[in-house]
Amino acid sequence: MDDQSTFGGSEARVPPEVRVVNVGLDLLAESVRQQGHDVVNIDWRIPAAGDAEVIGALARLMGRHAQRISEANAEVFRRLDSASPMLTEVATAIDAVPDMSDRTILHPGPPLDWAEFCDPLRRSVRATVIAEGWAATLEEAEALVASGQVALEPANHHAAVAPMATAIGPSAPVFVVGFDDRVAYSSINQGPGTTAWFGVDKPEAVERLRWLADVAGPILAKTIASSGPIDVFAIAAQGLHMGDDLHMRTQATGNLLLRHLFADLVDTRADQLGAFARYWSANHLFFLNIVMAAAKATTSWAAEVPDSSVVVAMARNGTTYGIQMPGPGDQWYMAPAPPVQHAMYYAGFGPETSAPDIGDSAVLELIGLGGPAAAGAAAVAAFVGGTMADARAVTEQMAHISIGRSSRFTIPTLDYVGTPVGVDIRKVVELQITPSVNTGILHRSDGSGQVGAGVAVAPIELFTEAVLALDANLG
Repeated sequence: MDDQSTFGGSEARVPPEVRVVNVGLDLLAESVRQQGHDVVNIDWRIPAAGDAEVIGALARLMGRHAQRISEANAEVFRRLDSASPMLTEVATAIDAVPDMSDRTILHPGPPLDWAEFCDPLRRSVRATVIAEGWAATLEEAEALVASGQVALEPANHHAAVAPMATAIGPSAPVFVVGFDDRVAYSSINQGPGTTAWFGVDKPEAVERLRWLADVAGPILAKTIASSGPIDVFAIAAQGLHMGDDLHMRTQATGNLLLRHLFADLVDTRADQLGAFARYWSANHLFFLNIVMAAAKATTSWAAEVPDSSVVVAMARNGTTYGIQMPGPGDQWYMAPAPPVQHAMYYAGFGPETSAPDIGDSAVLELIGLGGPAAAGAAAVAAFVGGTMADARAVTEQMAHISIGRSSRFTIPTLDYVGTPVGVDIRKVVELQITPSVNTGILHRSDGSGQVGAGVAVAPIELFTEAVLALDANLG
């Protein structure tokens, strides 16, 4: 073909090389690329998926309310980025957790009626009821809870957090973590295997709960009392540089804590110190519960700032997924809990055997850990495509919907850039990008425990609801 033609009496020249800027549809960019031409692809999408009501709300939140929100967000970011929660003690839940009664069990996620509990969480509650001594059999435990003689309440409503399907009873030992007068709590991680936090209600799971209360709790209480307060985020920052994301993987961080406490631990001279050492050495998620409590104390401080568009709680109970925004009260914005989308399964398991997303550990993604730190964690890469570039993409997506970057949690493989901090519901809804959460996967129905792990994506509906509510609240 000639490189020039005549159109309407005028001469037009066809360029010998084609360079394309594509906006939106990736398919068009890929088609040009396959034909051997250069293409720059702009990742653009219709704001708020084209919903006129939501676009109107975003226009106001980013327009006439923008300065008010920005000032609030700046203070929220300062609190998320500067809080220094300390692990100060291990205590019994009934003695430490606010408003914890002697017939209360705390569960992860938003409030939920017993009839709506997913199978793994029901099993964990039954195991906890038996461990507390309120029932002798699973049938008795089921009847006791169903009759309303046991109160089931969200851990988040008691300044506490519960990973996976953990159920916290009044006799459970808990980590006490905080700063100033902001304190949060989490139970001791139960470890791998046949354990209740994985949705197992077998005798071994009940026995592990009793052992934690009778043996592990007292040993840790004495050890930490001897060591003095421990800066949780300082240890977490070191762990990030050693390959942890502090959610799916906490091996390095747990080892750093063990080194810090080793002399005080040995000095306890406890009768079952050897059994405790074997438990800790086999528990690669020991630090998870501690850093979750630190994150909860931090977000609770941020939650005191009104008019912010930054999420301060994010949790799942296996049935519903919820977020909370700053301000008074315990208002949840909820949607059905989704499956874990990017997953790897143990042999013989798959999506059809998997329970929906569950646990309070998503609080970590709000302070710059977990998904935001994926780019520095090789362990996460396998679940999101298999390469570090795939893991980096998870971190970059979180950066698109966050208000800033951490000054203390940094990623060596990205030239020590800070992890994204502070999920902004306006950006989430505008871009239709929701937070990515690193998590485990439980069997949906047979009580066999963990069947895999992966990266879950939060549902967009609850962020949209929160945007509309913030718009209404600001008038």
